[in-house]
Amino acid sequence: MKGLLEICYLIGSVTFIVGLKLMGNAKTARKGNLIGAFGMTIAILGTIFLHNTEHTSREFIKIVLIFGGIAIGTGIGWLTAKRVQMTKMPELVSMFNGMGGACAALIGLAEFKHNIGNTGALAFIMAGLVIGSISFAGSVIAYLKLSGKINKPIRLPKYNILNNVFFLIVAAFAIYLVISAETINPLLIWVLFVMACIYGVLFVFPIGGADMPVVISLLNSFTGLAAAFGGFLYDNKVMLTGGILVGSAGTLLTLAMCKAMNRPLSNVIFGAFGGGGGAAAASSEVDGNIKDIQVSDLAVMLNYSKKVVIVPGYGLAVAQAQHVIHELEKLLEERGVEVKYAIHPVAGRMPGHMNVLLAEANVEYDKLVEMEDINPEFEQTDVVLVVGANDVVNPAAKTDPSSPIYGMPILEVDKAKNIVVNKRSMNAGYAGIENLLFYNPKCSMFFGDAKKALTQLVAEIKQL
Repeated sequence: MKGLLEICYLIGSVTFIVGLKLMGNAKTARKGNLIGAFGMTIAILGTIFLHNTEHTSREFIKIVLIFGGIAIGTGIGWLTAKRVQMTKMPELVSMFNGMGGACAALIGLAEFKHNIGNTGALAFIMAGLVIGSISFAGSVIAYLKLSGKINKPIRLPKYNILNNVFFLIVAAFAIYLVISAETINPLLIWVLFVMACIYGVLFVFPIGGADMPVVISLLNSFTGLAAAFGGFLYDNKVMLTGGILVGSAGTLLTLAMCKAMNRPLSNVIFGAFGGGGGAAAASSEVDGNIKDIQVSDLAVMLNYSKKVVIVPGYGLAVAQAQHVIHELEKLLEERGVEVKYAIHPVAGRMPGHMNVLLAEANVEYDKLVEMEDINPEFEQTDVVLVVGANDVVNPAAKTDPSSPIYGMPILEVDKAKNIVVNKRSMNAGYAGIENLLFYNPKCSMFFGDAKKALTQLVAEIKQL
C-alpha cells in the first residue's frame, strides 16, 4: 500500500508541475487549473485510504469526519467563488491565501506536543507555524485594505524599527520553544501563534494600497513556504512539491512586479507607497486645463481611426464593463479599425487582474499586449482609450522626481495622437496623487460610469 501511496503522490506532484506550466498562458490556464485540481484529488484520496490500512470503527469514524470536513469546505469554497464578482476577486484571492496560511499554522499547533524531543521536527513545526500565521494575519489585513474597510496605511512611530525588533523577538521565542520543548508548558505554542499573527498585522498595516498586488503575491509565497515545511515534517512528497512550487512562483512574481514598478521589495514593504494625501498638494502645481469630450465626438473619432489602443484599469472592473468594452472592440474591428489592449503588470488590485477580467469577456489573448511591447506602438496610435486606469498612465512617473511613483515604468499613452480617459470623476487614483496626463493638450476626459458610458458610445457608433 505504501508503494501505491507514493505513486499517488508522484502523480500529484507531476500534475502540479504540468498545471503550473499551463497556467503561464491564458489560453491553457483553465486546463492547467483542472489538471492541478485532479492531482490534488488523487493525493488527498490516496492519503485517506492508503496511509493507514487498519479497518477499525475508530478509523471509519475518522474517515467520515474527514469527508464531512472536505464536503463543508468544498461547498463554502464553491459557493463563494461562484458568487463573487470580478471586482471582488482580489479580496477572494487574498482570503483564500490566508486560509492556506491558517492551515499551516494549525498543523504546527496540533503537532507540537507530539514531536517534543525531536528537534528537527520541531524546527519545521516552528517555521511553518510562524510563516503560516504571518501569512494568515497579513492576508486578513490585505483583504480589509482591498475591500476598502481600511483606506489608509497606519504607521506607528519608528514602525520599521519596531517591526524588525518584534520579528526578532518572535524568531527568538520560536527558537527557545524548540530548544526547551521538554521543560516548558506546551501551551506556550499558542503564545507564539498570537505573536506571529500580531507581526503579520504589523507587517501589512503600513503598506499603501497601491502596493497591494505585490503584497498579495508575497503573502502567497509565504503560504507556499509554510506548506513546504509541513511537507518536510510529514515526509510528504506532494505537500513538499506543492509548497515549493507555490513559494517559488509567488517569490518570482513578487520580484517581477517590483521590477515592473521599478522599486526594490524593501521599498514596497517599508515605503508605504499609495498612502494618499498627496493629490491636493500636487493639483495646485499642475499647469493646464481639463477638457471633456461628448459621446458623439468620441464615436466619430474612434470610427475614423486606423488604430485604437484600450488601456483597462480597476475602474473597468468596478463598473463590470468588460463585456461592453469587448463589444466596442468587435464593432470597431468590423469597421476596419485595429484594436489592441495595453496591459500594465500592476494594473488592478492583484497580479493578472486585467487579464482575468478581459478573459471573462472572451477577449482574444493575442490582443492583450504587455507594457514593453505596446509602448513603442503608441506613437502610431490614433486614439488611446483609457478606461478606469490612473497611476499606470501617469507621466509624473517619468517627469516629476518628487512624485512617489517617479521611476515606475508606465504605459506611455501620452505619445499617442489622441488620448481619451474615462473616469467617474477627477478623484486621484489608488496612489493618491494627481495625474498629469489629464492636463495634456491631447487628452480629453470622458466622464461617467464605464459600463454606462461605453454602452452609450457603442450605440452612438452603430448609428454612424
